[in-house]
Amino acid sequence: MPFTPYHFGPAALIGLPLKKWLDIPVFVLANVAIDLEPGAVMVFNLDYPLHGYFHTFLVGGLVGVVWGIIAYILFRRAFAFLMRFFRLPYQPTLLNMTLSGLFGAWLHILFDAVVYKEMNPFWPMLGNPLHAIVRYQTVFLICEVSLIAAVVIYPALAWHNYRKAGKSSP
Repeated sequence: MPFTPYHFGPAALIGLPLKKWLDIPVFVLANVAIDLEPGAVMVFNLDYPLHGYFHTFLVGGLVGVVWGIIAYILFRRAFAFLMRFFRLPYQPTLLNMTLSGLFGAWLHILFDAVVYKEMNPFWPMLGNPLHAIVRYQTVFLICEVSLIAAVVIYPALAWHNYRKAGKSSP
């Protein structure tokens, strides 16, 4: 995507209902980790493709795993505070944070591969068999609708968790 925020909608929409198995902050922010590559290319005017190795399932998956491990070591307490603030249950483990980084990175790569022909998502195999299997306008629409749906679902989920916590307290 030309702008990383487009990835937040699908990540949030998938992450919220799967919060029992996925670490939502890691899953969502894995999308940002993948776009560090094109960000660096643009900021430093590098002679390197915008969608290079980070935008492959192999290397991007490793980036997601590393992000999950870093998040576990450095950010799990901050994420726990954030999730309490948003009234979402949170029990981070190294495994679910690592897998969330992996799956979040892969989700980002999948969406970009449909849009950008120059990507090589299955590197070391060259070419992009995923390009244009869905029109890019449809991908953008999915991202936008996903964000709206996540924004609608979240308050209901937070309210449910708030009421559930109130009933279980003495």
